[in-house]
Amino acid sequence: MRHIWTFLANEKRVLPYLLSIVSTAIVTAGLLAIRERMEIATVALLYLLPVGASAAVGGLGPGILAALAAFFSLNYFFLPPYGTLLVHQSQDILVLLMFLVLAVSISQLVGRMTTSLATARAREHETTRLYELSLTLSKLHREPDLLTQLAQHTLETFQANQVEVFTESENQPGLIRMPETGEVETNLPTQPTALASLQGRQHLLGEIRLWRSGRPFSPAEERLLRTYASQGVLALERIRLAASERAARVLEESDRIKSALLSSVSHELRTPLATIKAAVTSLRSEDVAWEAEARRDLLAAVEEETDHLNQLVGNLLNMSRIEAGALQLKRRWNVLAEIAAPAAKRARLAGQGHRIELDIPEELPLVYVDDVLMEQVFNNLLSNSLKYSPPSSVIKITARPQDEATVWVQVDNQGPAVSESDLEKIFDKFHRVTAADQITGTGLGLSICKGIVAAHQGRIWAENLAGGFAIRFTLPVQVEGVAPRIPSE
Repeated sequence: MRHIWTFLANEKRVLPYLLSIVSTAIVTAGLLAIRERMEIATVALLYLLPVGASAAVGGLGPGILAALAAFFSLNYFFLPPYGTLLVHQSQDILVLLMFLVLAVSISQLVGRMTTSLATARAREHETTRLYELSLTLSKLHREPDLLTQLAQHTLETFQANQVEVFTESENQPGLIRMPETGEVETNLPTQPTALASLQGRQHLLGEIRLWRSGRPFSPAEERLLRTYASQGVLALERIRLAASERAARVLEESDRIKSALLSSVSHELRTPLATIKAAVTSLRSEDVAWEAEARRDLLAAVEEETDHLNQLVGNLLNMSRIEAGALQLKRRWNVLAEIAAPAAKRARLAGQGHRIELDIPEELPLVYVDDVLMEQVFNNLLSNSLKYSPPSSVIKITARPQDEATVWVQVDNQGPAVSESDLEKIFDKFHRVTAADQITGTGLGLSICKGIVAAHQGRIWAENLAGGFAIRFTLPVQVEGVAPRIPSE
């Protein structure tokens, strides 16, 4: 295979010179047939045709060869005495010299023009390939994809038999070979034909190794390969810097969430645990004879704080499931009022004289939801309203059809308005509108509501009202475009 490539390469270099001789011979044969009717000036002008053609096709070398061949042919065949290189008349010598100068000048001009055109086309090809490579690499965000595309473009641009792009780093060492292993020729030399280092700003990132049989690498190709390597280095460093930035952001966010979680949970756990501990210790004490009413109050406090702890742990578990994408919905058709009523009852017992109102019409369509999780949503929204609304105020749950496929639900209270910036962040984890020492809570309730509503393909948002604050969300009432029929009873 290597000998065949060498033969073809040599033939490609010799062919223009052969064509210059052949073209000059063809013109000579044609002019010999009409030699007696042609003037020497006309013959000289016609000989310039193969000179220009040879220079245009093969460059300066074939053009000069055609000029010399035409010079000797003109002297041998068309200047008397015919068949010799002797010249008897001085004007014929002048014609030959002028023809030689003119032919060489034309071959030089055309050859330079051809060389310049070939150089311009080569530069255009290089620019196009570099643009395509840069455009492709700029869209990639994974290192294996980048190395694969870099190897593929190198293979196609340089018409190579095999290309390897090798990188080495602490996180992701790798070797990409093009074409794939099963398509690689087995008779390639051990040493690569050309290689370029992927030299980063601080250390060596890897190498591009290229094997190509037959044709040696030209200086222009070596320059282009180094440019490919520099483009690969820029893209590689961009991807690694972006990965480092993402990792740093993740670590920063993890530290922030961990600190907020520990702060919130420790604060929330300490209060109910202290209450439960004090109540149980008092009940077990033999120094005090507790009356029945006092005993009931202590047990009620234990029960209330236990429910508080249960709600806190449930919120933490639900938040972890939402974050992990492992929240499993057990959806079925439900009456929304039957989900909201138990949550409203618990809110009345826990509220400081708050009036909890339900405005859910009987003709409201059924909703296709997980009733346990939706009850958790109402619990969290009502708990949030109890914390931020003044004592003895009204908290209202309203539900209405929005369209044929959706209902909207609103939980409003008479609490203070929220700033526009907080309206957008109110559903973020651990975001608190007021200081933690003023209002108890972990800052997870509304975030859990958002995750549960989103899992039901709904939307939740907050709004300021004229006399208070409201949180609204939507729920689907159809499954695949079909809603169930509500029994008349």
